Amino acid sequence: KLPQEIQNTLKDQMINLAISLNVVGLVNAQFAVRKNEVFIIEVNPRASRTVPFVSKATGNQLAKIAAKTMIGIPLKDQKIKTSTSMKFFSVKSPVFPFNKFPDTDPILGPEMKSTGEVMGIGRTFGEAYIKAQNATGITIPQSGTVFISVRDPDKTTSLLKLSKFLAKKEFKIIATDGTSRFLNDNNIQSHQINKVHEGKPHILELIRGGTIDLIINTTEGKQPIKESLAIRAEAVIRNVTYYTSLEAAIATMESFDYFNIMNVTKLQDCYKVE
Repeated sequence: KLPQEIQNTLKDQMINLAISLNVVGLVNAQFAVRKNEVFIIEVNPRASRTVPFVSKATGNQLAKIAAKTMIGIPLKDQKIKTSTSMKFFSVKSPVFPFNKFPDTDPILGPEMKSTGEVMGIGRTFGEAYIKAQNATGITIPQSGTVFISVRDPDKTTSLLKLSKFLAKKEFKIIATDGTSRFLNDNNIQSHQINKVHEGKPHILELIRGGTIDLIINTTEGKQPIKESLAIRAEAVIRNVTYYTSLEAAIATMESFDYFNIMNVTKLQDCYKVE
């Protein structure tokens, strides 16, 4: 989650950009945040795929509002709901076609690899997230065996919290040497397994044998990414749920309590302001 200070900075920069560019109507901007520093990637005076998502998330018909501003009706004269009145969370999740293109590396980067998007709405982030994940067709196991192998920067208290949670949910943890030692040194039981280049028995054998139910594998650098490609490819073939970022795995952890709780609320009720 972005700190409130960063959220305020993004909001202020977006307003300043729109005013400075004399935009009347819709404008789309892309930002990046690294180490709490905000970078602007691009600004386009046009609509984007974000418009229908934000419209449904806020209850504001953005296309209609934008059209009215373009014919001279100012925003102050239009009834616009503010974000502070929202009583629910909205999550947008990408849909990936990796199962149809098994030769494509499913690791994510700056280039777009998704072919669609879905939306989940809930009274908590976890509820909204699990609804969105279900809509993409991803099956999140609630127990079984999890394989964890992370890069050194991800060997943090966040990983420990995630691993403890999975262990409490009765997941058996299997990890590569460095990750396993980190977990065991912090009193989290894990079983060590070889990387592919370290020789048999290695992780690919377990995936092919149907032993692995969940994969959390983060990596960086050209050689490590190349070496872990076989794991990601095999996960796609075997339909094993996998995460290539610690943040995504942690977000999934927050949704576990909502697996069997699917509240359905009319959009009209979501938009009511109390």
